[in-house]
Amino acid sequence: MRYDLIIFDNDGVLVDSEPISNRILAAYLTELGHPTTYEESIRDYMGSAMHRIHDLVAERHGRTLPAEFDETFHGRVFEAFGRELLPVVGVAETLEKLRADGVRYCLASSGSHERIRVALRKTGLYEFFDEKRIFSSEDVGRGKPAPDLFLHAAATMGTPPDRCAVVEDSPLGVQAAIAARMDVYGFTAMTPADKLAQARDRFSDMAQLPSLLA
Repeated sequence: MRYDLIIFDNDGVLVDSEPISNRILAAYLTELGHPTTYEESIRDYMGSAMHRIHDLVAERHGRTLPAEFDETFHGRVFEAFGRELLPVVGVAETLEKLRADGVRYCLASSGSHERIRVALRKTGLYEFFDEKRIFSSEDVGRGKPAPDLFLHAAATMGTPPDRCAVVEDSPLGVQAAIAARMDVYGFTAMTPADKLAQARDRFSDMAQLPSLLA
């Protein structure tokens, strides 16, 4: 293995949450008077922290979102997760192989700590991550495309950035990894490959990842 640490994004990489989250986000923004299609939500917000949603809405519409926006949005998302959320196909087997091979890995997500844990527990992936290997944009203040989250995860795990590989599925995440001076591998199961063109390599099947990392 050429890397000392593999950093996984969560939404869309470990858990198949992006279709659920963006469907709910588009509907909620539209309900609040900010017409947004599912496709626009994917384009503008996929992979971003909550503060980016607030910032873009304020910039585009000149109005702030209500104080209860985050709480209401997450409540709707968690309810849907309970009914619909599944792990990304093949990711449990990939994590099992990395663990069996002694490869160190962690999770670094734009989502909140609560969202990460709700998703991991619902999909049965929590067993692969202890509390010392879960990182959220809440830990650093600035979410992707800023490199802060990935740099924080690497520093906490005691690994130089140039010895890390990041697995991402969003353009914002790829930008953040590059800004952190880490190699990044783009997962294209949901995102068109050309949108992740800056990644070191791209793949559409999680079973391909271990050989790419080697």
